Amino acid sequence: MTTDVEFWNNLADAYARKPVDDPDAFERKITITKNRMTPDDVVLDIGCGTGSLALRLAPHGSHVHGLDLSKEMIRIAVGKAAAQRVDNVTFHTGPFDDSFDELTDGSLDGICAFSILHLLDDRRSALTKIFRLLKPGGFFISSTVCLGDSLVPYRPLLTVMRWLGKAPRVAVISRRTVVEEMVSAGFVGVTDTDVGAKATIGFVVAEKPSIAHRGSANLRIEHSGWPRGTKREKR
Repeated sequence: MTTDVEFWNNLADAYARKPVDDPDAFERKITITKNRMTPDDVVLDIGCGTGSLALRLAPHGSHVHGLDLSKEMIRIAVGKAAAQRVDNVTFHTGPFDDSFDELTDGSLDGICAFSILHLLDDRRSALTKIFRLLKPGGFFISSTVCLGDSLVPYRPLLTVMRWLGKAPRVAVISRRTVVEEMVSAGFVGVTDTDVGAKATIGFVVAEKPSIAHRGSANLRIEHSGWPRGTKREKR
């Protein structure tokens, strides 16, 4: 069994070459994210992969930080930034946990977590850290693989695939779980938004409250009947 770091390092070059699985849905996600940004915003992209999302967001903010566990993913991201002459993006290598101290609490206007929450060892702690890093009123946008919404028995399949080195650790969770965990972490306006993605993809927009805010009205579900799948989509 390979470690998750080894898995992503070994996959990096092939991952960078592979087209996005659902480009139309991905473009809708980028549009929603850009519309939340202002020219002065500082934004963090967690699980940035080879930097595609961070580089797309860079023209719409003051500075974008990208973080990924894989040094090979970051190597490719840095090369892409240089090739595109983008100078307001900084890439960091490492896990998103308490060891990540490059940014201070309350310093970020927005955080993106595309195709990463289902891969984290401690999702609740990660959501707490995301909440802390954001300024009051800051936005949090996530796109998460939610295999718990499928009838396919993914848990035993993924266990075997991981032992064979064919998959990283993947938490089998539902879209409802993701939304409820964000509300529990303190986020408001939590909305599972339809972007025409597969049924196993939960695209959730939320924000850190500007003032004390409580109650179940923090949660909104907007599901749809689009045809649907499960991959990490940033390249």
